[in-house]
Amino acid sequence: MTAARPGAARCLLPYPPEEIGGLPAGLPAAVWDGVAEPPGAEVLRGIEFFCLPYMHHPRALPLLSRMPALRVVQTLTAGVDDVLPHLPAGVTACNARGLHDASTAELALTLILASLRNVPAFVRDQAAQRWNQAFHDSLADRRVLIVGYGSIGTAIEKRLRPFECEVVRVARTERDAPLGPVRALSELPALLPDADVVVLVVPLTESTRHLADAAFLSRMKDGALLVNVARGAVVDTGALLAELTAGRLRAALDVTDPEPLPPGHPLWSAPGVLISPHVGGPSSAFRPRALRLLREQVGRWVAGAPPRHVVRPGAEAVRPAD
Repeated sequence: MTAARPGAARCLLPYPPEEIGGLPAGLPAAVWDGVAEPPGAEVLRGIEFFCLPYMHHPRALPLLSRMPALRVVQTLTAGVDDVLPHLPAGVTACNARGLHDASTAELALTLILASLRNVPAFVRDQAAQRWNQAFHDSLADRRVLIVGYGSIGTAIEKRLRPFECEVVRVARTERDAPLGPVRALSELPALLPDADVVVLVVPLTESTRHLADAAFLSRMKDGALLVNVARGAVVDTGALLAELTAGRLRAALDVTDPEPLPPGHPLWSAPGVLISPHVGGPSSAFRPRALRLLREQVGRWVAGAPPRHVVRPGAEAVRPAD
């Protein structure tokens, strides 16, 4: 869907302002959902605030260099590693902190429970009409290590707490949090050997690329489960394959490196692995939270206030007065 608003458009949004709600009537906006043809040069020249349409970054990123007036780029994703290399100098980038907390936390819990209770085997047995009763692992009494304790990590813990498991929180720096103390990333080597489940929720940066490398994985206990709901490149795929093939570790991956995972890749058939196709965010929880985020961010921009959730500050993010 591409639609232009009357007058010079100063923001480009994935949803109409009336659907976002709470914005001034006649907001100088163009609407592009990432599926239709993007607006032409005459519209792009005046855009100051651009919200990238969700799941259509490859089509949206080339437009950034065609927006000379651009001041703010808003993503609908928590991670912005794919956006930052394309961001023009001086432009402020904002992520969607909080938008995917519920959906991603639900999936993380789903992957943990499905892997521990061996749900994929039940699905295969059902297809074969085979009754195969056996004991499987429970989440109760397990120690879960959450690596990357931001808003999503906090949401994951809140969903884990009723399952009678112990949660250990890890972030870049040590601090106190409402649910308990957060350990520093430097303590990981000492924490990994005692964890039954390790959940990765860190952003992808140069310091976290291949964080879960051969040394990291070798410190995990035999039979432990690695869950990645962060970015695929946070895990060294070759090192993980070696551990899976040896049968020493299990994994549940919503993200992979490479991604999408191509047909024939050994991860597809590795023992002890459960793969979902990067669906932590896209669920029924997405749209109402996306509209809420845009209502706040566009509202602040219209009012001349600085945006929230800035991950890379630019020269000037405040809308100039008319």
